[in-house]
Amino acid sequence: MKLLDSIVTESASIVAVRRDIHAHPELSFKEERTSDLIAARLTEWGIPVHRGLGTTGVVGIVKNGTSSRAVGLRADMDALPMQEFNTFPHASKHAGKMHACGHDGHVAMLLAAAKHLAKNRHFDGTVYLIFQPAEEGDGGAREMIKDGLFEKFPMEAVFGMHNWPGGQVGKFAVSPGPVMASTAEFKVTIRGKGGHGAMPHLGNDPVPIACQMVQAFQTIVSRNIKPIDAGVISVTMIHAGEATNVIPDSCELQGTVRTFREEVQELIERRMKTIAEHVAAAHDAQCEFEFHRNYPATVNSAAEAEFARKVMVSIVGEENVLVQEPTMGAEDFAFMLQAKPGAYCFIANGDGSHREFGHGAGPCMLHNPSYDFNDDLIPLGATYWVRLAEEWLAKERA
Repeated sequence: MKLLDSIVTESASIVAVRRDIHAHPELSFKEERTSDLIAARLTEWGIPVHRGLGTTGVVGIVKNGTSSRAVGLRADMDALPMQEFNTFPHASKHAGKMHACGHDGHVAMLLAAAKHLAKNRHFDGTVYLIFQPAEEGDGGAREMIKDGLFEKFPMEAVFGMHNWPGGQVGKFAVSPGPVMASTAEFKVTIRGKGGHGAMPHLGNDPVPIACQMVQAFQTIVSRNIKPIDAGVISVTMIHAGEATNVIPDSCELQGTVRTFREEVQELIERRMKTIAEHVAAAHDAQCEFEFHRNYPATVNSAAEAEFARKVMVSIVGEENVLVQEPTMGAEDFAFMLQAKPGAYCFIANGDGSHREFGHGAGPCMLHNPSYDFNDDLIPLGATYWVRLAEEWLAKERA
């Protein structure tokens, strides 16, 4: 593993920053302390800072030489609205808020790279360091773009990285094409006629109607989508009734839809609406169908994914750069990849054995209350960021 010595030397100070951020988690668009900390560190290292894109976003600008070329490196910085189970010293100090997805570590890796780039400007051009708010469902990437991210900071390509638990530390994964799914939410409200549970013939029970819809929705994936396409329809909430002897007037279904292709998402939405309305009509009930699209699929451009892979190989060797298995999880870096070429990679976070005494009993998985970012990744992730930026700006313009 070919790590940059200066980053390894500075890693303890960056670990301290990471743990400070972990102890003070902030939710989407409220990352004020976090963005203040990031801006203060960048300024301390002589890096000009632009603030306010996407409400709390921070962009650091590292320039050298005379070239107009530029590349963007992105880290997300928001936490999740969940209670942490860990009790080690850097556990969350704010009830109901936790860095359970490693965004504290993503910030730390990019800060470590920023410090090195500021001191060792072995490139000709500009590196934009993008610290993005509100990845966890609120579309901070989209909001930064709306506020002029790519107009104010024109760049040829943009790259992102996420820690991935379970894999051995020292491994990366990157591939062209879709690597994370689109996400959409749906709500179906079935309106029947309530009554006494002992006299169902006098009402119109919406619960069995809802059950038929749930079953029918699954036939969309098994019988309407091509077998080579991926799609997930998960009904995750069913709400109805208040008493055991009362048939409710209405029943509400909610859930999520995940796909890799927009055409598949459109097909699922169309078929769900048709099924919901016709199943309700067959039972002489009314139906309201809502479908809200959140994030598009995260799709790596081929040339940039291959470029990132070669940089990884130069650091950890061919055997440690894996094919990126697509996941049905979603990521708002997708918006950036719709606007610019780029690639989103995974860096292995280990099996959880790095956690100190006082960690929760659960696994060290993303969105788990016992999760903690593996600080051993900081020198490796930062080295990748530095080498990626240097080599991008050194390569011939396409």
